[in-house]
Amino acid sequence: MSAVAAAVKDELVRYLLHLASRVEKAARSLTPEKFWTKPFAFGNSVGHLILHLTGNLNHYIGAQIAGSGYVRDRPLEFSDTTRCPPADALERFKAAIELVMRTIEPLDDDGLLVPVKDYDPIQTQFGLLLVCVSHINNHVGQMAYLVQAHGSSRTSRRCGDG
Repeated sequence: MSAVAAAVKDELVRYLLHLASRVEKAARSLTPEKFWTKPFAFGNSVGHLILHLTGNLNHYIGAQIAGSGYVRDRPLEFSDTTRCPPADALERFKAAIELVMRTIEPLDDDGLLVPVKDYDPIQTQFGLLLVCVSHINNHVGQMAYLVQAHGSSRTSRRCGDG
């Protein structure tokens, strides 16, 4: 494996773990009621965003790259009314993060460059991983805004905090 591929994998995992910790901090800063409550008439709750990120990772990385067989129900990610305990939603999210890390681990230069189909303009497994990590970053920003709207506070800002 080239030094570049090793660095790419290391940076992807490092940033993925950073974002996962930010998701967890946002979730834990809210009461269970606020976790599932939209503070605005539009948009989503932190809970539904976590369901969405979990589904996204399980679909694009789990099913498409790792071959997990996961079948996504994207509309349910935003409409689920079961309101499971926040800890349960976080555990499923953490399991998806671990799946992504296990999927990244064995990839070498060739593995990162395996073509993917039907994701224009994305052309490789590396591209799909990059988009998924970027997608988490996008929703971490939304979560920070939702936490603030609920009257909760966040920890200090760091690189990637938007």
